[in-house]
Amino acid sequence: MPKNFTTAKAHPNIAFIKYWGNADQNLRLPANASISMNLSELETVTKIAFLPDQSSHLLKINGILQDTEHTSRVATYLESVRNLYAFQGSLAIESHNNFPMGAGIASSASAFAALAVALNDLLELNLPQSGISALARLGSGSACRSIPAGFTVWEKGRTHLDSFAATFAPPDHWELRDIILIVAAEEKAVGSTQGHALADTSPYQSVRVHDAKRRLEICRRAILNKDFNKLAWIIEQDSDMMHAVMMTSRPPINYWQPASIAIMQKVRDLRKNGIACAYTLDAGPNVHVITLATDQTKVINAFKGFPGLQDMYISNIGAGAQVIP
Repeated sequence: MPKNFTTAKAHPNIAFIKYWGNADQNLRLPANASISMNLSELETVTKIAFLPDQSSHLLKINGILQDTEHTSRVATYLESVRNLYAFQGSLAIESHNNFPMGAGIASSASAFAALAVALNDLLELNLPQSGISALARLGSGSACRSIPAGFTVWEKGRTHLDSFAATFAPPDHWELRDIILIVAAEEKAVGSTQGHALADTSPYQSVRVHDAKRRLEICRRAILNKDFNKLAWIIEQDSDMMHAVMMTSRPPINYWQPASIAIMQKVRDLRKNGIACAYTLDAGPNVHVITLATDQTKVINAFKGFPGLQDMYISNIGAGAQVIP
């Protein structure tokens, strides 16, 4: 008997080796492979149900009904799913986040990952995890990395079905923590989708992409070998390279704020003084400080009352996206 509704949960992820720029804009095939870690304490919970006698989809985010403009991206995504799997009817979608949206903390990743898992269940598609990951990618590239658990790698791929993410180390492999320092919680002016489309206008993008395989292998080995020093310098280098591309795109995108830069410098100073920590920033001003569980308290104390800091989230390594009761 077909289900009336289903609910799914997914976590955002923080990319250690970044996805920025597409080889195929329509399929969101990335210009380079990437590595990320799921964040267990941050989550999106999404409930979907079929709407009787309704010609258009309805979307609520955190209890607020969204207008046509804000629903358009989801509607476009659902049309892509409809073209692949020929489902009938419109959907009511209710999504809740426990962290800021559109602020560079991968809210679109967890949102489309949860939606893809829910669609697979409601439509009874019976896709393997790789297929669900590919399905999530159509909504947001980084969403494919939130489908599997723990530390994941998203290979570039050449077609829809072979561009997906998979776990290469489980959540309990290494006791890392992500301390997310919020310096701006509001929605960013330039969204990631628009930024990806501008990546190739930067003269540095081709260099970044060409060097990505080297950075990815260093990062993967650092995680598997639990080598924090190697992880620290490679994720900082990768983050800086991505933001250099953004700053030199046409038009330029500058997500960093003065507090972002001050935090990055503070992180390097802490590491020089023997505290295991490293920074990385996604497409936004907020800084992810990666640290070991043993140094978590030291890092938290170092940033209490830091100028420009609005809020702080602390997360362990998360599970994959899943259907929930």
